[in-house]
Amino acid sequence: MESLKDKINSKLKEAMLAKDVFVRDTLRLITSEIKRFEVDNRSEVKDEDVISILKKMSKQRKDSIEQYSKGGRPDLEKIESDELKIIDEYLPVAVQGEELQEIIKEIIAEKGLEGMQGMGILMKELKNLHPNADMSQASNYAKELLS
Repeated sequence: MESLKDKINSKLKEAMLAKDVFVRDTLRLITSEIKRFEVDNRSEVKDEDVISILKKMSKQRKDSIEQYSKGGRPDLEKIESDELKIIDEYLPVAVQGEELQEIIKEIIAEKGLEGMQGMGILMKELKNLHPNADMSQASNYAKELLS
């Protein structure tokens, strides 16, 4: 089976051949982050590592979009959101919305968690069970349910 890194590299080649500058540049950003990870850790990158890198890049783009939106810069906001779409293509589908809320309710009931002191246990359990969950959304739901 083709690794995530290989998929990104083959898409990069396709973008180069198609002369799609925006996609090419965005994929180059991703590959440079992967390369940095490999150099820093002196090991070949695994799919889990690539997913972690992509999640980090996705979070950065979401933060930037929010800042540009508040700052009245729709031009920069669009660039970041377009990059985010490309990055999200390679991320597994995240658990979110009502499904995420139900999972959190189940964990709270199962572990008998009460109050904000149960937050750490809840988030740790959620991350173990569903590593692709939208953790910022989960945090908001957890605060709502535990307080």
